[in-house]
Amino acid sequence: MAQFKYKARNPEGRVLDGTIEAENEDQARAVLRGRKFSVMEIAAASKGGLLRRGPKVKSKDVVLFSRQLATMVSSGLPLPQAIGIIAEQSDSKGFKAILFQVRDDISSGSNFPEALAKHPACFSDLYVQMAKAGDTGGNLDIILDRLSVFLEKAEALKNKIQAAMMYPIAIAVVAVSVVVFLMVKVIPSFKDVFSSFGHELPLPTRILLAISDFLQTKFLLLLAGVGAMIGGFIMMKRTPNGARTLDLVALKLPVFGSLLRRVAVSRFARTLGTLQSSGVPILEGLEIVAKTAGNRIIEEAIITARGKIREGEEIAAPLKATGVFPPMVIQMIAAGQETGKLDAMLVKIADFYDQEVDTAVEGLMKLIEPLMMVVMGGTVGCIVLGMFMPMFEMSQMAGN
Repeated sequence: MAQFKYKARNPEGRVLDGTIEAENEDQARAVLRGRKFSVMEIAAASKGGLLRRGPKVKSKDVVLFSRQLATMVSSGLPLPQAIGIIAEQSDSKGFKAILFQVRDDISSGSNFPEALAKHPACFSDLYVQMAKAGDTGGNLDIILDRLSVFLEKAEALKNKIQAAMMYPIAIAVVAVSVVVFLMVKVIPSFKDVFSSFGHELPLPTRILLAISDFLQTKFLLLLAGVGAMIGGFIMMKRTPNGARTLDLVALKLPVFGSLLRRVAVSRFARTLGTLQSSGVPILEGLEIVAKTAGNRIIEEAIITARGKIREGEEIAAPLKATGVFPPMVIQMIAAGQETGKLDAMLVKIADFYDQEVDTAVEGLMKLIEPLMMVVMGGTVGCIVLGMFMPMFEMSQMAGN
């Protein structure tokens, strides 16, 4: 019997961490499901009791592996030999070692999904379940090709979001750097000049000098405060209640909340559609989709809907009851289920929302660029105005 560490949600909705003994991971999952637990993470425990995660692997390496393996399997090449050839060609040392271990496990008698499941940091539950469906159905090459398409689209969506965030972050860093430079290096050089005027300085100038003095004398304290806020945010995100609160706030943010919801709907539809087309049962598919939701509010909604579907309800009504998914999505899912083409309908939903995300990102960029310029220009303008107001007053006094 081997030990497995797991993270699961109990029937009351609480997230629990623990260990369980079983012959293999499938048996451990079955035992937890028998307890009505929704498994979020599970992996073999090492002797030190930590999850055996393995080296970090880039998603593009997994995509390339899937495409190459699909081609070789469809050509009739034995699975261990195909994996060995791909491993030899891999440029990633960590991924190469994992592939060689997968090949050796298969050669020793393990099936393909079991060998993949030993490396959860590289092959997700989604990947393992689809591999299991392909291995059982004898269409592993087709499943691997679908996986490649899914992973490529997921990576493209992630890159779009990252690209949308990079520009405002870069502008914000430049703006803060310019302001700090002016406050620390430029304004102090005017301080002695201002003090020689012999009369009270204007309020904006006094505020600027106070901020400048604070940054010069208590800059480390400010950095410590910022560090504490970031640390508190990270600690909050690591707790179930804190992470749930942050995810709830994120969905209610103006502009960004709508974008995050569209991303979540696209991910839900594409993941579930890929699993359905690969023959994974709907309940198992929803369990996997919940883990990949990326937002605890949406994850809880999917888990709640899954419980009602398990009791015999159709998929559309429970999803509608969560209030998370847009009416159009519910209607298309209901139509797909009635026509027996749920997988195709889900893929169409994902494609539609991918376009919605593209449009939202473009609109966000058009909104952020002038807004950041106005904020940056206004800040620098206020600094310049505060510096020159005493000089204007002196000129007026001299003229009078």
